[in-house]
Amino acid sequence: MTILIGYVPTAEGEAALQHGLTEAAAHGDDVVILNSPRKGSTIDAEMLPEGEVARLQQTAQDAGVTATVEQAEHGTEIVDVFDDLIARTGASMVVIGLRRRSPVGKLVMGSDAQRLLLQLDVPVLAVKPTR
Repeated sequence: MTILIGYVPTAEGEAALQHGLTEAAAHGDDVVILNSPRKGSTIDAEMLPEGEVARLQQTAQDAGVTATVEQAEHGTEIVDVFDDLIARTGASMVVIGLRRRSPVGKLVMGSDAQRLLLQLDVPVLAVKPTR
């Protein structure tokens, strides 16, 4: 089986990575780490540099997990990016990190995480970083 981890280089991304690797190691699953920054975003807008990709793979290896890293920019179609990768890899679970946001912020701006939780057809584990 495969676990798909949504990753951006933030505390939320690191929380998703650690929880996803822990889950994969516990069940003997492989991992696909998806770095999918939003086009035009001022936050998390860059693809990971090669050194960071190597660090992610080494972190997975240290956890006893085989990992590949996929990179794909997205605009408003984040769910499609995840759906395509789930179909290609046969992922049985998605792990994402959540930002702490106010209810008003969620109402006004929406949430990629909320769309993933509601629209993906596989279980989604949503984690928050420790404070």
